Amino acid sequence: MRLEQLNFHHLFYFWRVAGTGHLTRAAEELHLSQSALSSQIRQLEERLGEALFDREGRRLKLTDTGQLVLAYAENIFGLSQEMLGRLQGRSEGMTRLRVGSVATLSRNYQENWIRPLLADPTVVLTLESGLLEGLLQRLVQHQLDVVLANEAVPADPDRPLHCRFLGSRAISLVGPAREWKGRKLRIPDDLDGFELALPGPRHALRGQFDALCLAAGVKPRWRAEVDDMAMLRLIARDSGWLTVLPEVVVQDELRNGGWWWSAARRS
Repeated sequence: MRLEQLNFHHLFYFWRVAGTGHLTRAAEELHLSQSALSSQIRQLEERLGEALFDREGRRLKLTDTGQLVLAYAENIFGLSQEMLGRLQGRSEGMTRLRVGSVATLSRNYQENWIRPLLADPTVVLTLESGLLEGLLQRLVQHQLDVVLANEAVPADPDRPLHCRFLGSRAISLVGPAREWKGRKLRIPDDLDGFELALPGPRHALRGQFDALCLAAGVKPRWRAEVDDMAMLRLIARDSGWLTVLPEVVVQDELRNGGWWWSAARRS
């Protein structure tokens, strides 16, 4: 089979069906009848000479050949999406930048990173957040241009990514100034039994803090676990508990004197 014999329209339909795992759902999204879509997939299988799907009840499961074809289809149509994203607005002299960030990353940190772009009238930003694995998948599929994360990305030869260390952040115990101003604590020695609000177990900072307390033999009493840094900031403000936070999350409050803070560590 030669390249000019490959029907990319059929390949696109296969890509969409493989993405949903369901012929009926894909047909609805593509505004086609189920029989028409099934016929397109069958024609692709005939051209390739191998089956792409096995049926399991109402769902479709990719065969080994289907998995191989899907990997190439992801690259083909992922690059097509990247091209369209980059070209969008070019006629008006605009550049589109699609940025993904992990949900546990501080919003202040994200804004600090993109602030120079906010002043550039030629840049159009698309910002979205989610779990790291999902964002990396969208990056591989060329649906995002860059991903901001607060943890290292494991090396994977099947998913070549360019990773760059952007910098470290100071980590502090913070609390409202009305509750904590003027008080002194030794960190972590004096935290035994203290009521704390902490980042959730998925946050890289949480593991570091737990290890610090374990090494010192102290057991704080945690009252809340919160993944979202903005929500953790609000809980710290309204509960009166000490909270483990990157300083950047409360940068405005620290600047205005509204928060007490303890000795910081780098993370």
